[in-house]
Amino acid sequence: MSQLDLIGGKESHKMTDKPDSTVADNAVESAHSNAYRPLADLLRPTSLSEVAGQRHILYPGSALTKAIESQQPHSLLFWGPPGTGKTTLAKLIAASANAHYIGLSAIMAGVKDIREAVATAGDLRRSNGQKTLLFIDEIHRFNKSQQDAFLPFVENGTIILVGATTENPSFSLNNALLSRLQVYVLKSLSNEDLQGVLQRACNSHDLLSEKRAEIAEVAEALIESADGDARRLLVMLELLAAQISDPTVSVEHAAAQIITGGVRRFDQQGDHFYDQISALHKSVRGSNPDAALYWFCRMIDGGTDPHYLARRLVRIASEDIGNADPRALEITNNAWIAFERLGSPEGELALAQAVIFLALAAKSNAVYNAYKQAMADVRAQKTHPVPVHLCNAPTKLMKELGYGHDYRYAHDEPYAYAANETYFPDEMQRTQYYQPTDRGMEKKLAEKMAFLKQLDDQAQ
Repeated sequence: MSQLDLIGGKESHKMTDKPDSTVADNAVESAHSNAYRPLADLLRPTSLSEVAGQRHILYPGSALTKAIESQQPHSLLFWGPPGTGKTTLAKLIAASANAHYIGLSAIMAGVKDIREAVATAGDLRRSNGQKTLLFIDEIHRFNKSQQDAFLPFVENGTIILVGATTENPSFSLNNALLSRLQVYVLKSLSNEDLQGVLQRACNSHDLLSEKRAEIAEVAEALIESADGDARRLLVMLELLAAQISDPTVSVEHAAAQIITGGVRRFDQQGDHFYDQISALHKSVRGSNPDAALYWFCRMIDGGTDPHYLARRLVRIASEDIGNADPRALEITNNAWIAFERLGSPEGELALAQAVIFLALAAKSNAVYNAYKQAMADVRAQKTHPVPVHLCNAPTKLMKELGYGHDYRYAHDEPYAYAANETYFPDEMQRTQYYQPTDRGMEKKLAEKMAFLKQLDDQAQ
């Protein structure tokens, strides 16, 4: 069996070999200039400056930027959530190098598609020396043998392989293939990034531009609902434009319908989606179980995805309760699991139970504040090395370099505590981020911290 026979044949994973079909992106483009194109495709960036987000891999002088600007692309893998620009970057790389672009999806591609792509690449290379960039979306869907089939064509330069995956390539890709691909991790777009996408859409679409002021009022809700996904935001904006083409439909009403999937009584009083989730959150924080339950039911009745509410409740359990009552996180997670097992409408009762418990639990934002302060320090300071005494020393050389030297094993110390030991980087002063309250279990934690500090002072 040849290498290509392994792709899309009997070993195919969730694929079918369709003789008369192809998923090559360049083959589905209409020959007619007036053919419909989705807004997401119309607004696809044509230069690096138009790409939203991903500054961590596209800054001036980065490896990827240099590869694009020098017209010397290399085989690579984009790993990141949906709607973060994987396909866009692949097309920009191909365009910059004047390479023939072929796009396939591992979900749908069959052996015929792969053979044709490789054959085309070989013909172009022999006839005029043109490079071919083969983009494989969802490349993790190919099984291990199919992935290996690409190796000879990558190694001999027949194709520049650009893969895209939403799953951890360490587990979903062969080591042999992975070792030949430079991995770039893409991140979900920030709200600021999505704001820029929204502005581009308004600038390019007549109706959206006309309603720019009204759209600004619902922009935050749309962006939050997009959840870092530019394509999702553009789909919502396209749906919004379609609805408000009817002059009797307001932007506010249309946006509420799109965000919640078409709901009853969600926006009758002019309430915005995030006004209601804010009311739920603040009612829990304010220890009012009745109001919290009311807002929870309002949103459930309005068609809000219960998974979204469960996610927010888990956040509340850490942000507003934390270690004052660690059961809050456990109960909320269990409620989420119960909902997933029971489904709707039975599962909503478990979430309601969590809402009431959270509202009545002891409150503390000490964990939330500590996290913010620690993260602020990490981002503001340079990258400090790990102190040598905290490093493991699995090899002889590392032991000779002092790794792990003078480390004090806490279990061998009184109270299982190495008094006055240093765990921060040497260049940093000791900082107490976590300031427990005198409520709930945190009162006990505060007492424990005071006792340990006393031991530190005595040792010092």
